Amino acid sequence: MSKIGIYYGSTTGNTQEVAEEIAKQLNVGKADLHDVSNANADYSAYDAILFGSSTLGAGDLQDDWEYYIAKVKAADLNGKKVALFGCGDSYSYSDTFGEALSKIYDVVKDKGCELIGKVHTEGYTFDSSESVVDGQFVGLLIDNDNESDLTDQRIANWIEDLKKVI
Repeated sequence: MSKIGIYYGSTTGNTQEVAEEIAKQLNVGKADLHDVSNANADYSAYDAILFGSSTLGAGDLQDDWEYYIAKVKAADLNGKKVALFGCGDSYSYSDTFGEALSKIYDVVKDKGCELIGKVHTEGYTFDSSESVVDGQFVGLLIDNDNESDLTDQRIANWIEDLKKVI
């Protein structure tokens, strides 16, 4: 399996928990699990990079990502495999569900990396999201506030798909 780095921003702890579970299932050690509030953007040690953010309010990036996104813009992702994951509230923000992922996607999509880990929208309850491209989410979205009973299976399915390509 490829060398994987996981970078996440989390305000309430939900995205951190998801990042830690993903790391566990992919056998990624703590040294390769990075909180973007204090992470650098040197991805040279990694073949695959997973970026995770919670969505705040009406589609905003998590606070630490507001600063970190500039580092990603300047980084060399050429030849890397990149997957996105995050948390959102599909009920209170049904019209902007998980849109933080779209903001990261917009930065990485033209950086010479291979985007992996898209997820079908089937089974999700939401009205609209900029994180839907060609009928799929650009990454894994989790709603631990309203659909926590689906979290474990959604993560497991995503990991299974990722393992086929990383």
